[in-house]
Amino acid sequence: MSNAAFIQIHPDNPQERKIREAADILRNGGIIIYPTDTIYGLGCDIHNARAIERVCQIKGVKPDKVNLSFICSDLTHISDYAKIDTPTYKVMKKALPGPFTFVLNATSHVPKYAAAKKKTVGIRVPDNNIALQLVKELGNPILSTSIRDEDEILEYSTDPELIYEKYRNLVDAVIDGGPGNNIASTVVDVTNNSFEVLREGAGDIEQYL
Repeated sequence: MSNAAFIQIHPDNPQERKIREAADILRNGGIIIYPTDTIYGLGCDIHNARAIERVCQIKGVKPDKVNLSFICSDLTHISDYAKIDTPTYKVMKKALPGPFTFVLNATSHVPKYAAAKKKTVGIRVPDNNIALQLVKELGNPILSTSIRDEDEILEYSTDPELIYEKYRNLVDAVIDGGPGNNIASTVVDVTNNSFEVLREGAGDIEQYL
């Protein structure tokens, strides 16, 4: 693969042309690295099986072992992908957009290869203009995982230029949306109608309960 595109987008005012360029890459089966409200993410179109395989290869894990989330622009279509009751929805509506990943029971609409053998799906609505506009332009969620090594906090996780140097031969585009953070989202399991924190991260779910 030739070098990835390096797309600079201002986080406060995402240029429509550049958002469209990035969305077209996803639509055509490409993989991008893009900013969120926590750390930079590695993402592809949820409907492209080959792209999902590539994401898993880059992470060095099998599809049924990788923690993949759906990045959504809002909660409008959440019931398409996840089973959710009213109390849970109300909490999520208060907490999102924000630094949380909510793990819910998946519906039959989740592409089988996207969930692998898992019966759950992680839902993210990051508080980041670039990510939200990208999902809106694409027209469906982005399947995403963090680029951070789980056991290490490395400088390249936050610096878009260093991210590009590391991944330019593996992905199709890196979006420079400014420095990222090194604290991941808080993962909250709501599959049993309770709010169980699986991973402490940037968000405090207690303030929304």
